[in-house]
Amino acid sequence: MYPVAYVDEKRALQGSTVSGIRVRSPDSLRGLIERFEIRHVLLAIPGASRRRRSEIIGSLADLGVHVQTVPDLYEIVSGAARVGDLREVSVADLLGRDPVAPQAELLGACITDKSVMVTGAGGSIGSELCRQIIGQKPRKLILYELSEVALYQIDKELRSSLQRSGQAMELVPLIGNTRHKERIKQVMQSYGVQTVYHAAAYKHVPIVEQNIIEGVHNNVLATWTAAEAAIAARVETFVLISTDKAVNPTNVMGATKRFAEIVLQALQKRQLSTKLCMVRFGNVLGSSGSVVPLFHEQIRAGGPVTVTHPQVMRYFMTIPEAASLVLQAASMAKGGEVFVLDMGQPVLIDELARRMIALSGHSVRDERNPDGDIPIQYSGLRPGEKLFEELLIGDNVSGTPHPMIMRAMEHAPSWETAEALLHRMTEALNAFDCEKARALLANAVVEYRPEARLHDLVWESRSRPVVTKLADRRS
Repeated sequence: MYPVAYVDEKRALQGSTVSGIRVRSPDSLRGLIERFEIRHVLLAIPGASRRRRSEIIGSLADLGVHVQTVPDLYEIVSGAARVGDLREVSVADLLGRDPVAPQAELLGACITDKSVMVTGAGGSIGSELCRQIIGQKPRKLILYELSEVALYQIDKELRSSLQRSGQAMELVPLIGNTRHKERIKQVMQSYGVQTVYHAAAYKHVPIVEQNIIEGVHNNVLATWTAAEAAIAARVETFVLISTDKAVNPTNVMGATKRFAEIVLQALQKRQLSTKLCMVRFGNVLGSSGSVVPLFHEQIRAGGPVTVTHPQVMRYFMTIPEAASLVLQAASMAKGGEVFVLDMGQPVLIDELARRMIALSGHSVRDERNPDGDIPIQYSGLRPGEKLFEELLIGDNVSGTPHPMIMRAMEHAPSWETAEALLHRMTEALNAFDCEKARALLANAVVEYRPEARLHDLVWESRSRPVVTKLADRRS
């Protein structure tokens, strides 16, 4: 790269030179781009707030330059990055919302000097929960994960982090399926688990829609199994990681997560020894299946960038911010609540795609600009997808000591009613009856509005007529 100008907001620096290159005002940037045919702008503003970064990035979005960020000095000194490691602009910077500083007394209340367990410990949310949990100095941390590869990776990362910090703590990596009641109960009892963060789940809407039996097994029955094991082991607090797709769901994934919430709410009415609560939030940036890495990949390939619908909107939050709020919300649980995180304003996905294309130094190819670089292709809403997501059922919501966390008390059946539904659901799953399983989901979750057609791949395959071709027996 050939540097031609520095730009800085500090008036005292403007007009000075660094290695023979002038420092200029941000007002001159557009002219500099035209004069020097600038193709790249590198951001070196690690101290700026996310809101200010968003404003600066927004001002560059229509200049036709590729905007990237350089690592800050701490990352370079610590060895986490090299001077030449350039990164694409973070979507967190595009959103422009500064995270609220965590409240220390809430952050460690369910963790410090306790035995803590995370299910789905190797997943996007589960692994970040683990990273933040070790910072609160638990006595033990049990990593419960079905994927051997994911378990190995998070265990290795956490041990390296503990070694660097000199922190002494028992880390227990365990392979396990939350459906196995005796296994998970033995784990909780053997390690004296006091707090459980249940992050294990299937969450990809189209995939769960196509795999109904496994989706219900993992998201509903496994949650029931894990919660019953926690009650039997006299765990103090059990926290379910839920989703905004559980509110008025139109897809199987959302309905299973709402059913899981209902199971915990009903179980809370049955007993008082374990506090059962749920934390509900929207999409997290950078998780598996997230639209952001997909857009980056499509832009690098030259397009098209695929957006399901021009009007589709989603809530977004960074993974670290969501995990921090989950830990704080759990500390306020009395039992049976749904904690809802303040996700800010929803984002228009089409606008997000256009911003990302522009900040990559490209232009959108459409009817208004037929000579543009990258087209946006509208693929249509997938089975079960909604244009807008919601966070609350009803209006029985109140504030909490944390400004980003709300508490909702939502309707739930008695334990007897929920248990009967669970037993009927178990029978349907054992019979591999997708129609009955989905009907029972709709029975349990009154807000669930399923599509008329089933999209389960195996069910569709079984329903197709088998066509055979007679062998030609002519000699």
